Amino acid sequence: MRRWITESFVLVVAAVVAFPLFWMVLSAFKPEDEIISADPVPWTTRPTLDSFTRALTVANFGRYFMNSIIVALIVVALSILISFLAATALTRFRFRSRTTLLVMLLVVQMVPVEALTVPLFFLMRSVGDSVPVFGLNHLGSLVLVHLAFSLPFAIWMLRGFVAAVPVELEEAATLDGASRFRFLWQVLFPLVAPGLVATSVLSFIHAWNDFLFAKTFIISAVENQTLPLALQVFVKPDQNDWGAIMAGSTLMTIPVLIFFVLVQRRLVSGLAGAVKG
Repeated sequence: MRRWITESFVLVVAAVVAFPLFWMVLSAFKPEDEIISADPVPWTTRPTLDSFTRALTVANFGRYFMNSIIVALIVVALSILISFLAATALTRFRFRSRTTLLVMLLVVQMVPVEALTVPLFFLMRSVGDSVPVFGLNHLGSLVLVHLAFSLPFAIWMLRGFVAAVPVELEEAATLDGASRFRFLWQVLFPLVAPGLVATSVLSFIHAWNDFLFAKTFIISAVENQTLPLALQVFVKPDQNDWGAIMAGSTLMTIPVLIFFVLVQRRLVSGLAGAVKG
């Protein structure tokens, strides 16, 4: 009886969580008159691809897509590398102010993103004077900011995975003649791979779905805009093109779903390891 109640509760929660996604995909296939109908229904008898056609024919849609892919993949790659090295250093080495640094990693995650947008804008403008590639209107500014927000959580999460690897394993590798560098990349890195996958998924989603920073930092360089900004074309003062917005949003979820499918096994074990840690 208890199991039946638990399973029913889980199904209800899953249905509630999945309903917005279902409605988005459904609206993408609905004709315009059904979308704006005063009596919407959760089905359509006249599915159409007109909304997808309008979404895909936006000027520079392919360029926006590639910009989002570039930013997300660079953020994921750098986040994996830096968080792995930082988590290893914080776990394996004892140094001054180590505890203070760990506390700061937690505090950073408590600050609302909106509160930092304006200071970051001026910071990126100043950085751009010295290093243009990381300045305003450049994709480098988005990479830098997303990396800054992804690293604290990634480092904190990976600490548990690194700490779970016995120190004796490193000592055995050293006795066998392995250097510290070789131990890191051939022994420790594969062992903490599930944690790296879990953090990379979160970094990818954060960078891929970002609208606030893209809108703030990419001001006039249309060629450097990302995919979420492309949906603004369908937001109009008189009436929004909800069909195209939903179609564009559906297309945006495809890379995320593909990424999940590719890493789902390691993701589950990574999240399980994070809970245990």
